[in-house]
This record gives sequence, structure tokens and C-alpha cells, in this order.
Amino acid sequence: MPSSHSTPSLGRSPIRVALVAALALLAAVAPALAGGQPARAASIVEVTGFGTNPGALRMFRYVPDGLPAGRPLVVALHGCTQTAGPYGTGAGWIELAERHRFAVLLPQQETANNGNRCFNWFQSADTARGSGEALSIRQMVARMAADTGTAPGRVYVTGLSAGGAMTAVMLAAYPDVFAGGGVVAGVPYRCATALFQAFSCMNPGVDRTPAAWGDLVRAAGSHTGPWPTVSVWHGTSDFTVAPANQRELIEQWTNVHGTDATPDTTDTVAGYPHEVYRNASGAPVVEAYKITGMGHGQPVDPGTAPAQCGTAGAFILDADICAAHHLTTFWGLA
Repeated sequence: MPSSHSTPSLGRSPIRVALVAALALLAAVAPALAGGQPARAASIVEVTGFGTNPGALRMFRYVPDGLPAGRPLVVALHGCTQTAGPYGTGAGWIELAERHRFAVLLPQQETANNGNRCFNWFQSADTARGSGEALSIRQMVARMAADTGTAPGRVYVTGLSAGGAMTAVMLAAYPDVFAGGGVVAGVPYRCATALFQAFSCMNPGVDRTPAAWGDLVRAAGSHTGPWPTVSVWHGTSDFTVAPANQRELIEQWTNVHGTDATPDTTDTVAGYPHEVYRNASGAPVVEAYKITGMGHGQPVDPGTAPAQCGTAGAFILDADICAAHHLTTFWGLA
């Protein structure tokens, strides 16, 4: 209802037409002028009928409007107590999908499978190729390829906590599907194969030799390479999943790549220690970020600068560095 201060109508005069056009143009460019993200028409939607779904998971996805075939796909796996959409948004994957033009697949765990909504990374039936939750996620990737024309060889997987552990599962069980992965506050593949082992695996962690860890990955199938590249993130003050798991993950995946667990390059990124491990050809195959003083969660850096992304929340922590941004850089998506 108009107030006493309403602007009088301009009718359909040429002046009004020009004013409306100018206002529309200003609305379109204002977010960019302010350094913000442009408005999105796309949204996170649920997809059904993606296969036999033996793990009884739900499938959500985000596909930017007008995304052409042949673009990359990022699979983002939430942590315990979280759900797909808020994790994808909070971690920064949705805004990065718009910024760099790729699709996002967001599998969701259900309380019927796990009371805390944790992916069952510690159950053998859910972590083997061709069965359980691992197969459900693989079927979702196939559905994305059918629907959006995902670029072969440009599919990546990442996750937080239980989602990080499940990321290691997907890299080991389906190395032919994923070109790279990002494990955030996770554990090595097959660190545990039953619930009673899971808690000691998380903290204080399990110490095995690099060869023993690597053998667990190689035993997951008949794959001989190339293997996915892996980025490993962990807070040094994480008391839920001990930071020792980062070292074990590095040992597992450098061994799989046929190199040692001594970094070839060390530097700092946004003030945090960063290590790079290279294969015999000099290509980076594993990297690690140690987020000094951070607890259990996904590091983000809310803001509008090119390296910033994410929104802080429960287990999504403002650490002045956005893991999702650096993962897209490591994978060559930025």
C-alpha cells in the first residue's frame, strides 16, 4: 500500500521507460560494483531415481544456469550432524560453482542409516567398490554425467570429518572415476572396518607404515593408475579427529603414488604451513595444509575477494583461509 511519501506515477512516458531501464541495469551490475556475488537463479535441488542406491542415501545437486556440457563436477560430502545443502553453501562450494562454472553433487546421509548423519566410513559393506554407500555415491556421479555431460576425467570429491573419511573411501574404491580429492579433518582409507574400531581411529589415531596404508588402497580393486591427487587439511587443535591422521593420510597416498612422505616443497599460505609432495616426474600428487590453532571443522574465509569463500557456522570455521578455494586451485578449476 502506498504511503504518504510515495513517488507519483510516471505513467508510460519515455522518461519512465528510460528510468526503468537504468534501474534494471544498475540492479544487474550493483553486486559486481560492490564486490559481491551476482544473484543466482539456480538452486540446490533433490534428484531421485539415480540407481539402485544400496546405501539408501539422498542426492542433491547444484548446476549453474547455462552450464554447458564438458564442465567439471565436484562431489562434496558433509560431516556428522550436517545436511547436504547447508554444507555445500557454508563450505563455499555453491559460490565457487558459479565463479568457476562447474556442477556440485551433494550426497546426503539419513538418520535411518546413522543416527548422527555420519557417512559410514567404518563399515566394510559401505566402503567397498560396488556396494553400500560408496556405490550409491558412484551412481549419483553417473546420473550427473548423464544429465549434465560432466567432463570425463574432471570429477573431484571432498568432504569434512566423516565426509572426509568417505572421500578417502571414494578415492580408493573408484580411482578410475575421480581425478582428485580433498580430505578435511578425515582419516585414511580402511583405518577402521567396524564401529568398535572407529573411535580409536579418530583419536588418538592408528599408526601404520606407509606401505601398509598403501596396500589397503591397492587392495580395494585392480586399478594400476593413474591415481587421484589428494589434498589433506587438518586443524592442529582438532580433538575430535586427531591431527595425527593427517600424517597417516599423507603416508597412505604418497605411497600409492610411489613417492615418499618427505615434502618436496614447504611454504606458508595465508600464514599456514603448506607442504607439497611430488612424484618422480615432478608433478604434485599430494599436498597438506596444517591450520594452526583450528579445531574440528572446515576452514572458510567469508568475503568477496578472489581467494575468499564460505560462511561460518557449526563445524565451518572462519580461519581466514577457504579450503574450497584452494582445492579448486589444486585441481585446476580456478
